[in-house]
Amino acid sequence: MTTSGITRRTAVTAALLGAVTARAQGATERTIRMGHPVNADHPISLGTRKFAEIVAARSGGKLKVREFPALALGNEMQQLSSLVGGVQEMFAPGTAPLAGIVKEFGLLDLPFLVNTPAQADALLDGPFGQALMARLPEKGLVGLAFWENGFRHVSNSKRPVQRLEDLEGLKIRVQQNPVFIDTFKALRTNPVPMSFAELYGALESKALDAQENPYLITRTAKLYEAQKYLSATGHAYGVIAVLVSKKFWDRLSVEEQKLLQAAALEARGHEREASRQQARKAVEELKAAGMQFNEVSAAERERMRQATRPVVERVLQTYDPALVRLLRSELERVHNLQ
Repeated sequence: MTTSGITRRTAVTAALLGAVTARAQGATERTIRMGHPVNADHPISLGTRKFAEIVAARSGGKLKVREFPALALGNEMQQLSSLVGGVQEMFAPGTAPLAGIVKEFGLLDLPFLVNTPAQADALLDGPFGQALMARLPEKGLVGLAFWENGFRHVSNSKRPVQRLEDLEGLKIRVQQNPVFIDTFKALRTNPVPMSFAELYGALESKALDAQENPYLITRTAKLYEAQKYLSATGHAYGVIAVLVSKKFWDRLSVEEQKLLQAAALEARGHEREASRQQARKAVEELKAAGMQFNEVSAAERERMRQATRPVVERVLQTYDPALVRLLRSELERVHNLQ
């Protein structure tokens, strides 16, 4: 997205916040518990704190957002269930577990959907992202914004991944997700679905050769201690959904709802920028820790994308055709962005 586009969007969001501030300062005093899956130094946590700051300021301190990082309120499915039941107010999970409740969010797991952050922003903030959010209320959830977990990249202990052929035969840990398993089979690896908690030990013992995660996770989990090669495959883009319990949402005034919505959108820009800055910093830190880093050329990423295309087409056949048509048209639109 261009600088002028970001400026216009920020101005619109600020105007919306300003319009509801005075009325929202008459809000009922409420404490909003907001959980998320990562540690307190992660961009998602920084976004949560920015969101809390905006909400407190704009409500005159009446609405207080209390952060619960690192799955302190339960695992992803437990917290999603708590939102649906109205026991917990907010949660910001990745979209993979959310797909267990709203199937359509599984479309975001497809490989090589977008190539750049600008393309990701345009896809998620546009009609396709809005269509996904529209599927949430009937399941007891309300979506306020899409934040970022970042592009995922392959690391391994064998060799640099510069070409499709370099992936062949690598025993790689993947998320316990059928799309990721099929994607890495198509990329000629030997995928092993495994919980994240088991990953470090499996790499250290050489039971596995490789893993795939955003740069920041590779650094914070110290996976560089068992991995030498880090390759910028960018094969998937991790999305965070900022969610509210619909039962809680329905108890809020219109002004309170508008305030939370606008605050989540304003915090979105801060979270995404923090994510991208920390990703760049993480690469430098991983190189300093001894990892050998390489970019993957656009031509080779296209070869990888073509290798996974049968997986994508097969998965798309299991979704609402109208939504798939919208996704295809939106991808054509955003792929012109750098």
